[in-house]
Amino acid sequence: MLLIQNEKILDLIRYEYTVEGIHRVIEFLENRNTFNFCSLSTGLFPAAPTREENQYTGYRHVWIRDNIYVSYAHYVVGNSDVSIKNLGCLMDYFKIHRHRFEKIIDTPNIASDVMERPHVRFDGKNLQEIDEKWSHAQNDALGYFLWLYCKLLNEGLLSPESADIEILALFPLYFSAISYWQDRDSGHWEEERKVEASSIGVVNAGLAALRQTLIELPNISSYFTYKGKLVTLDFLNELIQNGTKALYEILPYECREPGFKVRRYDSSLLFLIYPLKVIDGAMADQILQDVISHLQGDYGVKRYIRDSFWAADYTKKLPPQQRTVDVSDDMSYRNSLIQEGQEAQWCIFDPIISAIFGVKFKETGQDKFLKQQTFYLNRSLGQLTGEECEVGEFKCPELYYIEDNKYIPNDVTPLLWTQANLMVALKKMEESLLST
Repeated sequence: MLLIQNEKILDLIRYEYTVEGIHRVIEFLENRNTFNFCSLSTGLFPAAPTREENQYTGYRHVWIRDNIYVSYAHYVVGNSDVSIKNLGCLMDYFKIHRHRFEKIIDTPNIASDVMERPHVRFDGKNLQEIDEKWSHAQNDALGYFLWLYCKLLNEGLLSPESADIEILALFPLYFSAISYWQDRDSGHWEEERKVEASSIGVVNAGLAALRQTLIELPNISSYFTYKGKLVTLDFLNELIQNGTKALYEILPYECREPGFKVRRYDSSLLFLIYPLKVIDGAMADQILQDVISHLQGDYGVKRYIRDSFWAADYTKKLPPQQRTVDVSDDMSYRNSLIQEGQEAQWCIFDPIISAIFGVKFKETGQDKFLKQQTFYLNRSLGQLTGEECEVGEFKCPELYYIEDNKYIPNDVTPLLWTQANLMVALKKMEESLLST
């Protein structure tokens, strides 16, 4: 089913695109500021532009994970300068707060206090931590940075100094100290801590990219050390093996911990297929089909079954100050608000699914994958806001949720992560058409 929130884009949507047709879509959206990323002077990006009425969300702050997706999107479309500046500033942030890594490397048991871990949400204007309890046990966020930084470094787009290389060395030592393959973290959705396949997979991607850095740039190996602990290829291989073994013991589940933490379906697993390419083949196909069959809705894609974030009539059930707070210690009240089938449907996933089918088309040349790539791109375009949206037309929402029995965009519109993924999906569509 294809829903279109803004009928003005109907003239541009096609079931079979040409390169020129995709260029018309991109130009149309650019002229309407759909891809305005409102970067800070530091080169970092807030999670979303905020107004007086949605300041309560805290989305004016910087999330490492979101920044990596925005940075990656600019890299994909050829704006590498934006990515380079962004990654350089994130590196500066880690250098300022390197003590977070060092304390846990030296004394691993303090990682049980999430506020002692590297902070994954911070003030992007001054690179300072925010004095507020938050679910900073998010191994995926750190893995994403390591992955993209090393990817661009391996491609010759970054020129790190010795101090930057020393920071990179702290990442695998930190992941080893917390035994990331069995560490309970809050993951992509910043919720209750559990051993999550999506977090393990992202860390694996980061470590694999770092391993490639050591292979391609062996002259920097002398800087891969901390207090006599040397990061070697053997050390990285062992870490990755630990992660891979744990990952495939969990997949295709997100979590297999006994009891209430078992989770069979979770859309975050899509990211392990694209852009990270940690899993492929039959396992990737199963996860993709799991999401399509069990989490896809008419307006977007659910994060997981019985996801209570932005449950039906959320603004009526929770005052602003309680809607986006840290619930990682106790989700019982928020979870009491949800009924199965009323989960919010997110807009960050359809562009990723489109990109996944685009990769499958380029690998096989099979038209059925191009048709699927087109369908999910069109779903993404259909999610762009209409005239009735308070913040304007052609914006990329975080999600659609039910209010008064009607699906509407939530207060976080636009979300930069959604914008980034849509930009990637359009570029991947162009690449598919150019390959035909």
